[in-house]
Amino acid sequence: MRTTQQFSVTLPNDMAAEVRAKVASGAYASESEVIRDGLRALQARDRAMEAWLSNVAMPAYDAYRGDPSRGVSIDDVRAGLADRD
Repeated sequence: MRTTQQFSVTLPNDMAAEVRAKVASGAYASESEVIRDGLRALQARDRAMEAWLSNVAMPAYDAYRGDPSRGVSIDDVRAGLADRD
């Protein structure tokens, strides 16, 4: 059974040139390798975003909803940022 699938991909000229340059530099063996590496990076970014949402953003939101007094007003945030300058 085949473990790969062939695609036809159209890229803007600048992206196509970048793919060719990666191969020409010897960093990648083929255009397909460049695209695969880019997709792996996209998958890693998506996993990191999902982990952040699950482990940081949603617990913080749930804590705020449970006790809104824990929140900080936008004016206090701005004042704190201004104090850093």
